[in-house]
Amino acid sequence: MAATGSGEARVEKVALVTGASRGIGAHLARALAGAGYAVAAVARSAESLAGIVGELRDGGSAVLSLPADVTDVAAVEAVVERTMATWGRIDVLVNNAGSVEAERPIWEADPEQWWAVLEANVRGPFLLTRAVAPHMIAAGGGRIINMNSGAGTRERAPLTAYTASKTALARITGGTAEAGAEHGLYAFDLAPGVVRTDMTRGMSMHRGRTEWTDPEDVIALALALASGELDAFSGRMVRAGADTPAVLRRAAERGLPADARKVRLLPWGDDDPMAG
Repeated sequence: MAATGSGEARVEKVALVTGASRGIGAHLARALAGAGYAVAAVARSAESLAGIVGELRDGGSAVLSLPADVTDVAAVEAVVERTMATWGRIDVLVNNAGSVEAERPIWEADPEQWWAVLEANVRGPFLLTRAVAPHMIAAGGGRIINMNSGAGTRERAPLTAYTASKTALARITGGTAEAGAEHGLYAFDLAPGVVRTDMTRGMSMHRGRTEWTDPEDVIALALALASGELDAFSGRMVRAGADTPAVLRRAAERGLPADARKVRLLPWGDDDPMAG
């Protein structure tokens, strides 16, 4: 894996962002750099990263260009090793890279494409979390933000791979949060709503849409999660365009029910043997 970088001098905080070359990932890379983070930017190719990396570097930010396939074990480990060798720390991991399949019922789905969505949306965050978490724990803690979706909380007939992947991602988030709690490691599901990106513009369900989530709403939540001010939501989902940091802080101050903002089985009533 080739890597180019700047800012090898000591930095105070580091964010690793996957899918950083465009869309929500690029918005988050810019915002984190603007908040003083050195940014390890990951995407499939150096060519795709050139724009955002050049922009951040020209703005004076410390940035690494790290082309890699997030579903490849060796490539992910190399990304993390390069970041640690350069800056000696990773404070925030943003698992943003992902994909969606063509919209069609499951019996018409292409098997290779269907599974590729699971690989990108589940295996990728798993591998990054697996590689980064030990470094965070050794440093006393850190924060992992998984870009999830409300689609993972319900069925969508034409998107069985995407919805299955986002439900699975919530389990990764929850398991990471539970295991990491004693180590100062926090994990969050951040649902960005429907931001106008290349991916969403290409989906028939959004054809004709006139209302989109403002990227600034996603940025506000991501920065609040990264800062630690919303650690009460570790293992839970927050949603840009509906939640604000202020609303979430007030909810945390009141106290969050054990299952609030988590994916759970709903019993049919108190007499359901699955209740409780």
